[in-house]
Amino acid sequence: MPSSYLAPRSGSIPEHIQLPQSLPASRNPSFDSASAQGPSLSRRESHSAVPDTPITPPLSPGQSADISMEDDGDVEDLDMSIDEVESGASGGGMETVVDSLNLSPPPAASMEPRRSREAIDISRVREAQALSRPIGGPEGHRPLRLLEDEEVHLQKSGIKLTDFEVRGTLGSGTFARVLLVRHRSSSNDSSAQNHYALKVLRKTEIVRLRQVEHVNAERYILSRVHHPFIVDLFATFQDSLNVYMLMSYIPGGELFTHLRRAQRFTPDVTRFYLATIILALKYLHSYNIIYRDLKPENLLLDSRGYLRLTDFGFAKIVDDRTWTLCGTPEYLAPEIIQSDGHGKAADWWACGVLCYEMLVGYPPFYDESPYGIYEKILNGHIHWPRGMDPLSRSLVRAFLNPDRTQRLGNMIGGPQDILEHPWFRGVDWDALERREITAPIIPHTSSSDDTRHFLHLPFPPAAEIPGLIKEEAPSPVQRFDPIACQFLEF
Repeated sequence: MPSSYLAPRSGSIPEHIQLPQSLPASRNPSFDSASAQGPSLSRRESHSAVPDTPITPPLSPGQSADISMEDDGDVEDLDMSIDEVESGASGGGMETVVDSLNLSPPPAASMEPRRSREAIDISRVREAQALSRPIGGPEGHRPLRLLEDEEVHLQKSGIKLTDFEVRGTLGSGTFARVLLVRHRSSSNDSSAQNHYALKVLRKTEIVRLRQVEHVNAERYILSRVHHPFIVDLFATFQDSLNVYMLMSYIPGGELFTHLRRAQRFTPDVTRFYLATIILALKYLHSYNIIYRDLKPENLLLDSRGYLRLTDFGFAKIVDDRTWTLCGTPEYLAPEIIQSDGHGKAADWWACGVLCYEMLVGYPPFYDESPYGIYEKILNGHIHWPRGMDPLSRSLVRAFLNPDRTQRLGNMIGGPQDILEHPWFRGVDWDALERREITAPIIPHTSSSDDTRHFLHLPFPPAAEIPGLIKEEAPSPVQRFDPIACQFLEF
């Protein structure tokens, strides 16, 4: 199921989990087994699979040699200088798509998206202990700009739920579903924006799963941010059963689907996508917003092939650090697992995981159980495919530094250190942000309502979306409703 539009909890475990302060040596019989062959990925706890629909294939690497893996401890270039790294790099600008690795496909990866998870906050004692330790870098600094000063760009009048007709269902989850809707009064011009993605979240389930704060935070953040690589929120509504978020419809599907079809991307394709994500995170971090759920499942391709960051259910404004354990296990930074307090540096760690997964085809830390993943993250247990160019490996290492004070993006230079890394040499960052560079994958879309990259699910029953079917009269007791009063901004 394409889960990108859905709040992370739509596929997450309903109960809260508190990790122990220390992890056991092993919880999985295969944890200490030899890994000469790559991991066999299975996407756990997913409700449905990604559809088998026509996908535009990227210019993918060749498939002539087997991948052999080497343990991180056996790598000889751990202390390579940048000059040494550059001398062994393949180079190349963003627009050039060349297979320099000449690797065969990695082990088959499941097409099922991964779930995000959340656990309760750590105790006040551990929070106080964490606050007493300096973390360095840009974390805890005053934001470059205040989100509260930004104008809310939602349309509050002249639009209502019954103005939209349901054209299809794009995805569904535990307490949320995403509908493709069309504005009834819009023209039939295929070039005009008249189709939208409407996220529908059941209020009783939001309350039951204790996600009220996250849903309201998602609305607050998306109503004020505006960036070419972030999904747009146009309006919000609520009826007697649900809250609704009217968002831009991104027809190209998830990057996750394209990556699984291609098995891996070349360094140049990876560079294009990673650069767009870095610009989006740099923008969010300027407001002290941390995203906390970066993964291919939450990246959508628009009709021009550019990425849009979606699903802001875990996004949070953090002036210093926060202690909630949330995210997707394979993408969690060590400080999140250790409940040591985390901030912007956790997003840069996730960039390293994403970069590795795009280059290799699976994440650097993988195990059949979340605890096995946590152990490998804390142990820094990475396996590198032979043939990965040294410069790519240097970038991934810089992002996956367990010492966040030395992690790329979180040092004194902040995100500028990433933009100036030799791996990004040749990238015109301004032109990229203006979307003037041709994307490596252009999704096949024939119209503004083309849904070939999404599931074709049945329409929801009318009783489950009452405000879309018939305009409801305002309830005089709504403000006294213990559920409705928690979503007064909608």
